Amino acid sequence: MPANFLVVDDHPLFLEALRLSLNSAYPDARIVEATSIASAREAIATEGPFDLLLLDLSMPGTSGFDGLLELRTHHPKLPVVICSGLEDPRIIHEAMVYGAAGFISKSVRRSELASAIDQIMSGSVYLPESYTPPDGDTGSAVADLAARLASLTPQQLRVLKMLRQGMLNKQIAYELDVGETTVKAHVSEILRKLNVASRTQAVIEVGKIGFDSIIGGGDN
Repeated sequence: MPANFLVVDDHPLFLEALRLSLNSAYPDARIVEATSIASAREAIATEGPFDLLLLDLSMPGTSGFDGLLELRTHHPKLPVVICSGLEDPRIIHEAMVYGAAGFISKSVRRSELASAIDQIMSGSVYLPESYTPPDGDTGSAVADLAARLASLTPQQLRVLKMLRQGMLNKQIAYELDVGETTVKAHVSEILRKLNVASRTQAVIEVGKIGFDSIIGGGDN
């Protein structure tokens, strides 16, 4: 069966390079492109299933690992490989903790890109040769928080993202088209699952592993 790829990136030049690499390795592949997390979810719903999703971390409207976490939460069986120009070992490590199937640097040559995708499609995990895992204690703390975040439902994840944006309960209720009581219940569950006492602490905890200052809040 021909391979089906979903590429989520808003950089036209890299999209073209990635398309050429995919066509080189998989001539009969079907390649669907999306330029935002929202359009990616729509593509999955209307044009899936896909064998592999290739995601740029620095997408408009996302911060840190929000896009990866949202896609993994809603589609846990879909392999997601990160294609990024951000090669900080902490970022690579966290991407893998969140369940990425691999991490490909945007600086690799086309032949290396095709080889990396081929490895991932064969069931292997691909990481840059230069990658060195961060300190074990840091990795353990990240893994613990990542596990707690993974316990959130998709709706709780959406509420948490809005909390990070500084939105009030009534604003969240309006955006989600639910009652404020429902939002309060979600917030209580978020605090319980993250093992924190307040919404401020929840935002601080999540901020510790987002590396927003490194990623630039989703800017390109």
